Amino acid sequence: MKINENQSKGQILKQLFLSTLMLSGFTFGGGYVIITLMKKRFVDDYGWIDEDEMLDLVAIAQSAPGAIAVNGAIVVGYKLAGMLGVLTAVIATIIPPFAIISLIALFYDAFRENTFIALMLEGMQAGVGAVITAVVIGMGQQVTNTKSPLFIATMFIAFIANYIFNVNVMLIILVAASIGLIQFFFNRNKGGMTQ
Repeated sequence: MKINENQSKGQILKQLFLSTLMLSGFTFGGGYVIITLMKKRFVDDYGWIDEDEMLDLVAIAQSAPGAIAVNGAIVVGYKLAGMLGVLTAVIATIIPPFAIISLIALFYDAFRENTFIALMLEGMQAGVGAVITAVVIGMGQQVTNTKSPLFIATMFIAFIANYIFNVNVMLIILVAASIGLIQFFFNRNKGGMTQ
């Protein structure tokens, strides 16, 4: 199911809609879980995006304000089909939670009192924790695979700053983004000087 030159824009948009609709409909636990599933679907299964680019898209989605699932859909949709892809992916991502939350709101009192549903939600929390741990390990491996001492040090310092010293996540994101920009411009200028 890879995108090729013979596919029309309509076919690409249809695949994008169905993929993001299914991911959103069967994802429990928030944005970090859906990002993992997007990576599996769009990188591993379809080959629409390469792994390094997906890591960049995830960084953009995490650093932008708003729900990470929607931000992820925006950046992936834009990469695959421009502004029409953004609209398609966002609508498909929003439909399942909107429908489920609306249904729960109608029967909130019944759900709140039901012991079976309460136990089921507690069990889902454990599963979500495992998926988020897998995301952290996978992203950490991708950073260490770069073998860049700067990026590896940034990852560990960011963890220590947040976990031990309770530094605000937004500040960490801004500093990490600044380090990435400085590295990019340094490499670009270094490459321009050698030509």
